[in-house]
Amino acid sequence: MGRISAAILTAALFLSCTLQSSAFGHDVPGKNSKVTVVFEQDLSNAPGKKMKVVLVEYGPGGYSPGHTHPASAFIYARVLEGAVKSQIDEGPTTTFHAGEAFIELPGSRHGVSANASETEDAKLLAVFVLNSDEQGLLTPFGE
Repeated sequence: MGRISAAILTAALFLSCTLQSSAFGHDVPGKNSKVTVVFEQDLSNAPGKKMKVVLVEYGPGGYSPGHTHPASAFIYARVLEGAVKSQIDEGPTTTFHAGEAFIELPGSRHGVSANASETEDAKLLAVFVLNSDEQGLLTPFGE
């Protein structure tokens, strides 16, 4: 597969959000947050790997607890609406606005994942590439 620009990939994945059923949506630990799986596909050119795409929605003041993802997961996240605060490993807490993106390397600890606003909604699209046998995507610290 040739190179695909991040803008085209994000647009295609965002379109898939509107076409998929929201039956996969569920509340996550934290406050005023919801995660919906919008796409999942085994990668035929990378045996043993799959891509899983989730829409993360934070209401005003919403957040997810500090957590890790599966050790095999490489994550590309792009803010679709509002602003999201994020801290990866021991790095600084950074605010990402709509249109901005960040990555999480395998084995990273996600200390902060929160809506930067107490009055507006925020949404981000997270693209996971991980081992095909992985089921869960988030383990809160301490579990």
